[in-house]
Amino acid sequence: MSKIGFGGGCHWCTEAVFQTLRGVACVTQGFIQSTPPHDTFSEAVIVDYDPDTIPLDILIAIHLRTHASTSPHKMRGKYRSAVYTFSDAQTAEVKSLIKAEHPNFEAPLVTLTLTHIAFKASDTRFQNYYATDAERPFCTTYIEPKLAKIRREYGNYASSIT
Repeated sequence: MSKIGFGGGCHWCTEAVFQTLRGVACVTQGFIQSTPPHDTFSEAVIVDYDPDTIPLDILIAIHLRTHASTSPHKMRGKYRSAVYTFSDAQTAEVKSLIKAEHPNFEAPLVTLTLTHIAFKASDTRFQNYYATDAERPFCTTYIEPKLAKIRREYGNYASSIT
């Protein structure tokens, strides 16, 4: 198993996106801290995955397409667009993969590659948010369209939330 962190929009959305992928063993929802100037905790998830089933380039491609990865909006402190890495080798690989994705977007990507420093889990009542009640208005409005996009564009990697 390998481990990587993702932040972008609400961690409820990010959690659901990665929970629906084959090869993802665990998604832990919470807040990730990196090094200055990105040392405030920001909503994110940690993903444990099998790279033989779902490679890192696919995880990154899905991440970039399921949040506002080109928008430098004013909420980026709370919702930092980032991939959080756990080693220097992983950092180099992620930077290369994000760079390779730039031509696939009409606007420049704002997604950062940051070192994972610390993690705080979300309150248990918010964990597995989509999986525990997919009919909530937030889920049907914001999460389900992202999952539909995964089924449409990455169907061979899609599974159901377990």
